[in-house]
Amino acid sequence: MELVEATAADLDALVDRWYALATAMVGHDELNELVYADVEEVPDDGFRAHLDDEAVTDYLVVHGDETIGFVTLREGTHSSREYSRYLRIVNLAIDEAHRNRGHGAAVVERVKRLARDRGCDHLKVSCEWGNEGARRFYRETGFREKQVDFAQPLE
Repeated sequence: MELVEATAADLDALVDRWYALATAMVGHDELNELVYADVEEVPDDGFRAHLDDEAVTDYLVVHGDETIGFVTLREGTHSSREYSRYLRIVNLAIDEAHRNRGHGAAVVERVKRLARDRGCDHLKVSCEWGNEGARRFYRETGFREKQVDFAQPLE
């Protein structure tokens, strides 16, 4: 398994995989409801902006000669903390047909190496509280629950 940095030529693949991930998240909370009824409606401008943002990198997850997922990483700092430089996993999705084969864990291990190479001292990730599968996955790959986000719709 390898991570291949995405380029403008990969925007459609990123949007397709993001839409599958975002659609799956709808079931975990009403605040995840999408405004797009179909993947064809999703603009690629969000991922296009990542190409110009030095703090964000999208990677395709490639196994053999097949793309099987994607991961989005964002670098950041907490200058007042002992652990001050982090790499956040913003999105991590393995295509349904390739899940439960160790690919996600391999991605996390590769991201750890990337983080160390970039001088980061910790990783961050968040997931939906009700997504027990994701929570279990992150615990099993060495993450610990640290903080809880709260959200409230304004109507």
